Amino acid sequence: MGKDFRKEFWKQKDTVGAMAPSSKYLRTKMLKNIDFSTDKIFVELGPGTGVFTHELIKKMAPDAKLLVFEVNDTFFKQLQEQISDDRVFLIHDSAEKIQEYLEKYNLGKADVVLSSLPLAVFSENLRTSILDASKIALKSDGKYIQFQYSLQSRKLLKEIYKTVRISFTAFNFPPAFVYTCYKQ
Repeated sequence: MGKDFRKEFWKQKDTVGAMAPSSKYLRTKMLKNIDFSTDKIFVELGPGTGVFTHELIKKMAPDAKLLVFEVNDTFFKQLQEQISDDRVFLIHDSAEKIQEYLEKYNLGKADVVLSSLPLAVFSENLRTSILDASKIALKSDGKYIQFQYSLQSRKLLKEIYKTVRISFTAFNFPPAFVYTCYKQ
């Protein structure tokens, strides 16, 4: 899995932001602020090889739903081969289209948007479009959870969300910051 990840990183640096899958320590930090007993509608952006996806599926309630957006062909095919769960919708399309797919599957608004997208490498227009679409897709008390390898996105996320909490894990390659953003 790591070899494929590095290969995709070098092939598509504009959409793949890491050379290795996320660690279990980063996975724990990313999922820490999710209440799986009440949060039922999840959206995951840029899952790569599915490190967070598989853990979300394990923890989700039987009536929960997960929309997974992946634009990378190789990662999308891997996810299709690995995931067979009626609660999960694998989407080979841009994260900007969250609302379109929430409506298509009649899911209303999301409780949580979990993002592994490399915001720092995106154009300003794409970054803004994805972050706006994520906020619109969330319920009024929803959470946007994003990891990045720097604090570069802090100012932007604080302009969009009422509350932004940041945690850090050194036990990832590279070390990562987790932004948990609250709509309300």
